[in-house]
Amino acid sequence: MQQPAINQNQMLNTISLGIKSLMLHKLRSGLTMLGMIFGVCSVIAMLAIGEGASYEAQERIKRLGSNNIIINSVKPPEDQEESTSSNRRAAIAYGLTYDDASRIQHTIPNVDSVLPMRIIRENARFGRNQEPCQIIGTLPSYPQMQGIDIVAGRFLSSIDERHQRNVCVITSGLAQRLFSYQNPLQSTIKVEGVYYQVVGIINETGTVEQRPQQGEMEGEALDNNVYIPLSTARSRFGDTLIRRNAGSFSAETVELHRIIAKMEDTENVIQAEQQIRSLLKRFHEKNDFELIVPLQLLREAEATKRMFNIVLGSIAAISLLVGGIGIMNIMLATITERTREIGLRRALGAKKKDIVAQFLIETVVLSVGGGLIGVLLGIVTPVLVSVTTDMVTVITAWSVMLAFGISGLTGIAFGLYPASQAAELDPIEALRHE
Repeated sequence: MQQPAINQNQMLNTISLGIKSLMLHKLRSGLTMLGMIFGVCSVIAMLAIGEGASYEAQERIKRLGSNNIIINSVKPPEDQEESTSSNRRAAIAYGLTYDDASRIQHTIPNVDSVLPMRIIRENARFGRNQEPCQIIGTLPSYPQMQGIDIVAGRFLSSIDERHQRNVCVITSGLAQRLFSYQNPLQSTIKVEGVYYQVVGIINETGTVEQRPQQGEMEGEALDNNVYIPLSTARSRFGDTLIRRNAGSFSAETVELHRIIAKMEDTENVIQAEQQIRSLLKRFHEKNDFELIVPLQLLREAEATKRMFNIVLGSIAAISLLVGGIGIMNIMLATITERTREIGLRRALGAKKKDIVAQFLIETVVLSVGGGLIGVLLGIVTPVLVSVTTDMVTVITAWSVMLAFGISGLTGIAFGLYPASQAAELDPIEALRHE
């Protein structure tokens, strides 16, 4: 009944002896721990930065809607060459049409709603203030499909659409730039000689800009949108856009610049994308449209995130490996210094397992102690990065546990060989060692 107590006392004595041995050489022990400290810190910090970058990318994609399929008008390559090679006065027609939106709504199964959009680059004016902006003609269902927040007032209504009213909703950033000291909801803005009553303000960031004349997508955060009823946009701006450049001009006829099809659930998105593509190809001789599926982008982003984490984790793990090698190197050098001590302990009755336990405890203390300090630095570093830059960092519990767990395993793995080498010393030869 007393044997477990004896074993427990022996273990406590061994642990105490190992810690005392490390404390005798504080500087050497501290320098040995540095490799493990920086290794654990780099694992946590790099994974936090990687998670933050992935989080931002996935949030942008989620804002587009995982149930949505986005169809954009794109100028065909042959039309781009034609418009640049000569000054043609005939309008080049391409892109999506109102008929396309109707066909998608009534032909594709499991479509919940369809949102057509017309986008024009113009200047908005209020008094002496003028700001470049995107005039977006759309339907009242835009907030529900795009998940935007209405800060003040209201969004466009079905009555606005039916009667082609000159009303608009603007983003909060544009409101601040145009209306410095006035309430926007009691004012009007002027676009191309037409006044629009501001009826609402929305909070929208991270919107992907589309340049109608090129159909290009830019990942720039925007806050300069003006929303008007689609019927008003068609009535005021028509379907033909005039582009002037260095004395020449080109005309383009584009009915719709974007159509967003919202599916009833995510299970139908991939199949619907193929059906929409086939449907549009039947009515478009040119390759003048492109489909963007946020769900696919989200899955690709998640796969990229996993690969990114593996790469970052592997790079950071090298630091832990170097730290483990440093611990093993120091412990092997320590054996030479403490040969007489080992011989004396063996002569006084210490067994091989006691010697192994002593050296293993020293390496584990070094690695775990370094791991704890590394965890603290690894948590502080991403916070400092977020505070000093605009970069988002995400510290996950699994990355902290992974880094700390690896540090402990590294101590055991790289401490076994020095410990076994110390235990194998011949007691008599060890006592004779100078």
